[in-house]
Amino acid sequence: MKKGLLFFYLCFFLFGLASCKQETNIFRKVKIEIIPQPNKVELFDGHLNVNTNAILLSSENVSIKSSLSKWSKTVGFIHSESSPENQIKLVIDKQLEKHEYAIDIGIKGIKVSSNSETGFYYALQSLKQLFDSSKSNYISLPYSKIQDKPRFIYRGMHLDVCRHFFKVEEVKKYIDLLAYHKFNTFHWHLTEDQGWRIEILKYPKLQEISAYRKETLIGHYNDQPHEFDKMKYGGFYTQDEIREVVAYASERYITIIPEIEMPGHAQAALAAYPELGCTGGPYEVLTKWGISENVYCPYEKTFEFLEDVIDEVVDLFPGPYIHIGGDECPKMTWKESEFCQNLIKEKNLRDEHGLQSYFISRMEKYINSKGKKIIGWDEILEGGLAPNASLMSWRGEKGGIAAAELNHEVIMTPTSHCYFDYYQSEDEDEPLAIGGLLPLKKVYEYEPIPEGLAEDKHKYILGAQGNLWTEYIPTFDKLMYMTYPRACAMAELNWSKKENRNYDSFLKRLDTHLKRLDNLAVNYADHRNEIKCSILSGKGKTQVSLECASQNDILKYWTNRNPKQILYSDTFEIKNIDTLYYASFINSKINSKIYKKNFIHHKGINASYRLGKEPAKKYGKHGGAVAMNGVRANPNKFGDSEWLGFEGTNATIIIDFEKEETISKINLGFFNGPAYWIYPPKEITISTSTDGRDWGYKHSEKNIEGPIKSMPVTLNLEPFKTRYLNISISSYGMIPDGQDGAGHKAWLFLDEVEIY
Repeated sequence: MKKGLLFFYLCFFLFGLASCKQETNIFRKVKIEIIPQPNKVELFDGHLNVNTNAILLSSENVSIKSSLSKWSKTVGFIHSESSPENQIKLVIDKQLEKHEYAIDIGIKGIKVSSNSETGFYYALQSLKQLFDSSKSNYISLPYSKIQDKPRFIYRGMHLDVCRHFFKVEEVKKYIDLLAYHKFNTFHWHLTEDQGWRIEILKYPKLQEISAYRKETLIGHYNDQPHEFDKMKYGGFYTQDEIREVVAYASERYITIIPEIEMPGHAQAALAAYPELGCTGGPYEVLTKWGISENVYCPYEKTFEFLEDVIDEVVDLFPGPYIHIGGDECPKMTWKESEFCQNLIKEKNLRDEHGLQSYFISRMEKYINSKGKKIIGWDEILEGGLAPNASLMSWRGEKGGIAAAELNHEVIMTPTSHCYFDYYQSEDEDEPLAIGGLLPLKKVYEYEPIPEGLAEDKHKYILGAQGNLWTEYIPTFDKLMYMTYPRACAMAELNWSKKENRNYDSFLKRLDTHLKRLDNLAVNYADHRNEIKCSILSGKGKTQVSLECASQNDILKYWTNRNPKQILYSDTFEIKNIDTLYYASFINSKINSKIYKKNFIHHKGINASYRLGKEPAKKYGKHGGAVAMNGVRANPNKFGDSEWLGFEGTNATIIIDFEKEETISKINLGFFNGPAYWIYPPKEITISTSTDGRDWGYKHSEKNIEGPIKSMPVTLNLEPFKTRYLNISISSYGMIPDGQDGAGHKAWLFLDEVEIY
């Protein structure tokens, strides 16, 4: 064998890390592209050649040596104490903060510095991402220095295993991916109306009865009539399996927070122990989605049951928190219960909300006595916040702000930015989801510190959490599709400095990162070539703007009246077309699907308008400009950019045709989704004016009903002439007891206002 070839093999296979100066094309250059973005990256001249098949971990420090085998097991590197050169050397640096790390890549190899086990682990995850960047086992890393630490102390992801159950091995893979992205908290939702998933030895019926439902809803909750698959479904984790998962997470520096729901979301438990409900049953594990009216009754035997459950739960989960839910607790059975009404009087409570606060506070005291703190959803504010409770703010940010102002710990997880069960694209081919729209960019742009919160209260915002509710996620593949890459964005907004976050940079790094996820067999959603189309109408024009997530593509569009492809450069005006087509191209070849927008024609298009009140920012940032643009909203996705959402307020649109028009019919589109607290209007009133100041009554429509989901309302009118038209839409108002969202303001969602 030639001496040069022998030297080649020694460089690559014997040492693992080689600063071999011999030029060879076997090495693939890798950029320092990490998600989440490190705080600081410095690049220097030169590259270090690495054989990723033979990565060695070593340290001269005794305390680090004891953890090397654990890190090797979880990250995939080899633990070695014998080879003094060409390996990843771990060194304790007392100057670094807890969880902070530094990586130096240079001519002598790779040095990792930290002041804690956790910091070393995060550093190794960063290195693992770099090593995973190429399919080649031989990579070339630029000489560089990385300095990094997390911004927030709570970086969480949630998983509901009650609506759909996931096996232990699937939960472990979910945890592996969290560790890969430097999350440190896994919120495990274990009890619900549709299934109880944790073994409680003292109450075996929870495993025998509560863990299984007789059938499951087919399709969407809003599809009417409801249909079911007539197949028994369920499962639960034994306590040994729970311990196994907890230990697995702990090895990856992830704390698990179990959620045991109370006082609502309890129907599965009541199916096994009906004496804990106010009516005594009979109950069955819920077979459809949504919220059950059947909740725990605050009997002494109920508290005894829950305390027994907590006793077993705290033995299984060593972390500091127990999540007790506290959300969406209907009060109807409490209002109708003589026992509850007497208890309210006896305890001098304000009402049923005060009774819920009493319930939560009592359980908090018991959980505190076990050395644990409670977390609850923001409804635990109602009736007064328990003294030591932490809060997850999901119904927007108001609850989180209120709790932080009271010096309570807060995790921000608003539906608008953190609910990954929402659709992530307006593409009609997207798989079934619960509703709403949460694209990747919107996740990335979330800022956990709310505007207006006093600076001295910022410390109470611990971080943010992404949530996976699984009504419409029956398989692990779909779970991955709904989670990634949105969880990558959540990881970065939690970890990286606010000033370091840049969406364009994130997308460039994501191109590399998705190849890593390919290598890890993750079924992620890929919307990199998706095109966002905004169609805004008013002041005599309908204008279209296109935006592609990929910066490398060019965009072209054409219409049914002009099939010639036109290069898109800026916003353009359209007139009298039925269909607009558009796509992205690379080197003259289509690099996306062909998208289309269908237009309808009516007298309101391009008319001037003003709204009486602007819609909620998260559901209508373009305001009335989409209310009369000739494009109907997606009937299944209320977060579609064509919908205008009003939270508990009336909607008014005043239209100026600028000349007299004859009107005989008005079509209004509404979304009817009680499961989302979205209800049809109470009344629609039409009035007219010749000058825009003095208005005369023309027509009123009351008792509006219609099908679930998209609900068109047609007003057939005696033909009349007018220049100004005022359409006033009255909100449903407060949602009454017995209906989804009882006690909360109803949302009103308005689609196209069609005028004929």
